[in-house]
Amino acid sequence: MHRSRIGIVLVDHPEEHAAEGLAFWAGVQGVTPVREDSPEYHSLGTTGSLHLAAQRTGPGTQPRVHLDIETDDVPAEVARVRALGATIVEERRGYTILQDPAGVVFCVVPVQTGDDFEREARTWE
Repeated sequence: MHRSRIGIVLVDHPEEHAAEGLAFWAGVQGVTPVREDSPEYHSLGTTGSLHLAAQRTGPGTQPRVHLDIETDDVPAEVARVRALGATIVEERRGYTILQDPAGVVFCVVPVQTGDDFEREARTWE
């Protein structure tokens, strides 16, 4: 048994446009971006209980928006979404990048939103 929820929406910008993209989305949200533990990530606040963040990706990557599914058991959640048709793009230390059957990229990550996760996560057998 494990729990999961879609908890984070990330706006990915290639390195060459990251500063402009971050400034734009911070303006949309009306917030000052807060740098997270890694310099590639900036928090842009919350909308409801969904957290919005900007991510600087490698040079030449496509801009996109992707979702993070946070879970208290990454391997179990990866197995669950794979059974629904997802495929693994890359396994990284502590989290997994996947794509849905139509090619939309998303990640399965450990819990990052604390109280929101505790309040809203679904339990899976």
